[in-house]
Amino acid sequence: MGYDSQISFTLDTICPWTYLAKRRLSTALSQIRSTNPPVNFTLHFSPYQLYPEASKEGEDKYEWYKRSKYHDSEDRMKMYTTLMSAYGAKEGIDFKFGGPVANTLDAHRLIQHFQEKSGPECAEKIVNALYKQYFEEERHPSSEDTLLRAALEAEIDEKEARGFISDENEGLMEVKMLIREQASNGVDAVPYIVVEGKRRDFTLEGAKEVEEYIKILEQVIKESR
Repeated sequence: MGYDSQISFTLDTICPWTYLAKRRLSTALSQIRSTNPPVNFTLHFSPYQLYPEASKEGEDKYEWYKRSKYHDSEDRMKMYTTLMSAYGAKEGIDFKFGGPVANTLDAHRLIQHFQEKSGPECAEKIVNALYKQYFEEERHPSSEDTLLRAALEAEIDEKEARGFISDENEGLMEVKMLIREQASNGVDAVPYIVVEGKRRDFTLEGAKEVEEYIKILEQVIKESR
């Protein structure tokens, strides 16, 4: 008899560690699913804003990181970009560090609306497209163009997508409530992943290696029998 397990993945679409975690978790899930396990794992995305005070217009990503994270040290910033590039290359991610960093509320609004309306596979395609545009193509994380492209890559009707994106109030209260809910649950950093088990849940904070995700998924499968 099969068992359905939800994997709650809390993220912000401008956090590089959530991109790494998502790639590694997807690799783990692909390996597990290829064995026809008695557990059906479904990804569910929850919103979190690392920088809720960021403007919608945004500012230069490289300079912002250097100033806010590394005290304007060019050497420390280069160490960071070298490290992230190496991590990314291992997972097939071509990290780039130009373009703008900006408020992500509208990106979360898009993800949550279509996750509710069209299901987890649609939401995952949106998340993947948003990650790629921001981290690998140096695009604005939540401009109308970025959001529309992500929606189209998720095979959402263009007219429907444009209508939702242009109405900045649709789904806004709901996504703000979900962000507050994550904070009340004690989430104060991302990635934050909870794998629902039949006997117990497993919580993973930070970007883990593929092997660690596989270990947890296998444990959920073992305890489902």
